[in-house]
Amino acid sequence: MTTLLSTHSLCSETAFGPLFTDLSFTLKKGDRVGLIGYNGCGKSTLLKLLDGSQAPSSGYVSIANHCLLARVEQHLPESLGPLTMLDAVLDNIPHAEREIQRWRAEALLAEMGFSSEDQALTAATLSGGQHTRLLLARALITSPDLLLLDEPGNHLDLPTLLWLERFLNGWNGSFIVVSHDQQLLDNVTNTSWILRDHRLHSFSLPCSAARQALMEQDESDALRFKAEQKEINRVAASAKRLAVWGHVYDNEDLSRKAKQMEKQVERLKASQTDVTAGSQWRLQLHGDLLRADRLLELEKLSVSPAAGVAPLFSVPIARLKSGDRVAVFGRNGCGKSSLLRLIWQQYQASVMAEGLSIHPRVALGYYDQTLHQLADSATLFDALEPFAPAPETRKMALISAGFAWARHGQRVDSLSGGERSRLLFVGLTLARYSLLMLDEPTNHLDMEGKEALAETLQTFAGGVLLVSHDRQLMQRSCNRFWLIENGVLEEWHDADAAWERLREPLPAAPDSKPAVAPETTSDAVDDLLETLLALETQLADDLARKPKHQKPQLQAQWQREIEVLTARLESL
Repeated sequence: MTTLLSTHSLCSETAFGPLFTDLSFTLKKGDRVGLIGYNGCGKSTLLKLLDGSQAPSSGYVSIANHCLLARVEQHLPESLGPLTMLDAVLDNIPHAEREIQRWRAEALLAEMGFSSEDQALTAATLSGGQHTRLLLARALITSPDLLLLDEPGNHLDLPTLLWLERFLNGWNGSFIVVSHDQQLLDNVTNTSWILRDHRLHSFSLPCSAARQALMEQDESDALRFKAEQKEINRVAASAKRLAVWGHVYDNEDLSRKAKQMEKQVERLKASQTDVTAGSQWRLQLHGDLLRADRLLELEKLSVSPAAGVAPLFSVPIARLKSGDRVAVFGRNGCGKSSLLRLIWQQYQASVMAEGLSIHPRVALGYYDQTLHQLADSATLFDALEPFAPAPETRKMALISAGFAWARHGQRVDSLSGGERSRLLFVGLTLARYSLLMLDEPTNHLDMEGKEALAETLQTFAGGVLLVSHDRQLMQRSCNRFWLIENGVLEEWHDADAAWERLREPLPAAPDSKPAVAPETTSDAVDDLLETLLALETQLADDLARKPKHQKPQLQAQWQREIEVLTARLESL
């Protein structure tokens, strides 16, 4: 197969030690690589070295003359914020060719799901999911052979994640994608690179199988290391015994043999099997139990993204008590983060908005997905002071989280997204809150961190309000589910049914006219009638069952869909 890219003894050093050393690998046409590893191990740095935006400490990257490479950044570059979407895409090609390529930029944006009106919007006004699609269009206009994608699944809701999966499966070129979404990687990759212990482990397997293979390799290495250490200890003990006898009996032969055995010990140590250090941090959250029926109550609450702006949704009534672990989910832009920000702002101001009530003895903690609770200019040590005033407590917490003493004076803004997330989690567990609000906490967590978060939330002593698109996390850690859909927050007892609801396209407004040509109207009516008949049959069949076997939540969902379809048929 044709080689696209290769690296030779690639090394990246930081002020606090190496990220990786002596990386040598080859990427060929048709390779679809998932790059995974612990937070802060250097995944994003490796992509920057491959596309030349950052220089390695040593070693070099060779790119084939016929290979055109493009990188999709993790965050929207600030320089693109004021530009329209169309200009942001055209900005990636030479100025002389922009007018010629304008039609292609428009076609790419349309393929990404943007209307012609959307294309006039400035990039700064877009959501996280829209940023990803814009950056993909910006990369694709150069017709690359190799795409480098840095955590493209962050901030995406379920429909957009499914779109990303379909896009990558349909992409004809090769790619390297950095992601912590195991399901996405399993569905789109054929090779896995695991960056760990400053080395790269390569497997011609999708993510789950590669992680399992590495775990088995670790177990085998541990057994081999144990056997080798046993032999080293045996030879070292014999050498020490012979050295003592040689000294006591003044026997040069015994002393010489002891020295030979000591050299053998050094050779055995030099060739001993390497055993992984593993992750230096285990995510844990400790809270305090506040015995109260209602830690938080929402009743007839309207949630807006900002003061003076029209509400995004309303909450008829919702309550949360200690022991409740509530998942809040919905489509991008429905107002999930706005709800958490509203509660946090009112809590800090000690003045409750109409429709919002918080127990007076609640200690509320907040994980903001932007990680703004940690000041950029603060050191790691000082950033934890609001959570734990005692210096010794902060020092030991940082060391336990894998931040060596030499790094305690490091500025927060120099951390990777994963390390900054880890630091905030350290602060949250030091403070021991009775109510914890987590807004997209998995965006910067590695796979091991996600698994640990699900486990620790199951035993969290207080209450939890979790906003996430991670279906596995919510199913494993939450016992209640709030869905925001069609401008209303409702509790769903069947989480799977709620997820299936999100997979469906949003229905058209009842008073909107269908965007179909006149000659196809009859076909559209037939399709709507067929769908309506199927829904009415499902509803009637379920109502005919015994009450204990009925599904009230699904019945309500089907009834809403029937009303929408009926309204659309009346408007035709």
